Amino acid sequence: MTAKDIATQIAAGATTAVAVCEAHLERIKAVEPKLSAFNTVTAERALARARALDAHQQSGAPLGPLHGVPVAIKDNMCTAGVPTTASSKILRGFVPPYDATVVARLAAAGAVVLGKTNLDEFAMGSSTENSALGSTKNPWALDRTPGGSSGGSAAAVAGDMAPLALGSDTGGSIRQPAALCGIVGLKPTYGRVSRYGLMAFASSLDQIGPLTRTVADAALAFQAIGGHDAHDATSSTEAMPDLLASLTGDIKGLRVGVPRAFLGEGVDAPVLAAFNAAMGALADRGATLVDIELPHAGYGIPVYYLIATAEASSNLARYDGVRYGHRTATEKDDTLLQMYERSRDEGFGAEVKRRIMLGTYVLSAGYYDAYYLKAQQVRTLLRQDYDRVFEAVDVVATPTTPTPAFKLGEKTSDPIQMYLNDIFTVSANLTGLPAISVPCGFSADRLPIGFQLTARMFDETTLLRAADAYQRDTTFHTEAPRLR
Repeated sequence: MTAKDIATQIAAGATTAVAVCEAHLERIKAVEPKLSAFNTVTAERALARARALDAHQQSGAPLGPLHGVPVAIKDNMCTAGVPTTASSKILRGFVPPYDATVVARLAAAGAVVLGKTNLDEFAMGSSTENSALGSTKNPWALDRTPGGSSGGSAAAVAGDMAPLALGSDTGGSIRQPAALCGIVGLKPTYGRVSRYGLMAFASSLDQIGPLTRTVADAALAFQAIGGHDAHDATSSTEAMPDLLASLTGDIKGLRVGVPRAFLGEGVDAPVLAAFNAAMGALADRGATLVDIELPHAGYGIPVYYLIATAEASSNLARYDGVRYGHRTATEKDDTLLQMYERSRDEGFGAEVKRRIMLGTYVLSAGYYDAYYLKAQQVRTLLRQDYDRVFEAVDVVATPTTPTPAFKLGEKTSDPIQMYLNDIFTVSANLTGLPAISVPCGFSADRLPIGFQLTARMFDETTLLRAADAYQRDTTFHTEAPRLR
């Protein structure tokens, strides 16, 4: 069932929060050994919460929009009393004393947290293979990745262990795994959802959002977690619209921009065929397809990796063995610098070290102007491309990823090939725009394919309306992997 169906049935008395929670915990017990989607499952805590919600309902008190809905939380968001590791050795044993704002808002809406999901260490990766706690498997093919870095959250939803999960998206980390696992992933406008309690990777790019089976569930979850938060200085004061009311199915006159020149080399034929079919479906519903150009889109990957690594090298400096994180065993004659070096060497994995070194280099004296400053200038050009395009269209459409899910280990020895998997998704983070990935087909070997829509700043209403209209005419989101 979808999150919306679960909340509706519990509210109607057709089932209880405890029954729903028990069913999902049984599912986790059955398939988690195959998928490794969770770092922590909080079964007793979830059941206690479900019992409290049932008692709350019996008292006749008003119910929240997610009353009794089980949710999974990416393990880089703080949860009071529950280990939060960012899938890194350096945070092993860390138990936050407070909830991230998104976790607190889900609780206020009546949700039941089932546990914390696996990710690439500190959200750095596109396959969930960079986790210090082991790789997550794709529910559609256990020898393939679920994508990353929110691969655990995507696998949990696709594997039917939770109808809703939260992920964080720095360069496509919600949308890319959503596409590879055949579900919906929404990256809201930068600042729409509070980052308070999210372990920072690249602060000007990070954004929390939902992974679900349907667009309606994504709207429901986004409505619950979005809105201004005084704890986050980058949180927007823009009012949240009634997103569910906007899902009318009517997209007559919607203008969909397609950057044809950007969809050529490197995109697999099945992905391009599924994307073109999706555009045809939107046109059949009354949308108008418009050819557009995004002349600086090809610079997205290098610009992203310059800015993201620079911010990562700064954000992760706090894990020094003194103030935060793992501290190495020290000898009597060790210097403070030796303690720093060994603590960080023992705590961080290879991909995190690679990005810290790249980021430190591009910020260093003599190279700042040539790399970091130049990247910020190109980022402005990219934003100007979209500003110009949105004078003529309402949304921009591309495939979400150039290929379906790749095999575990296939790209780990070639970081550049791994980074190119995010070529269609990084622009939304660099520009701060909202974007969504929606299932739109399968490859010949039954691997899911997704397409992406991007909208103007704060125009999630149009974004979700268009995506929901597409799902009304298709059934890709209703299909499930043969996972027993």
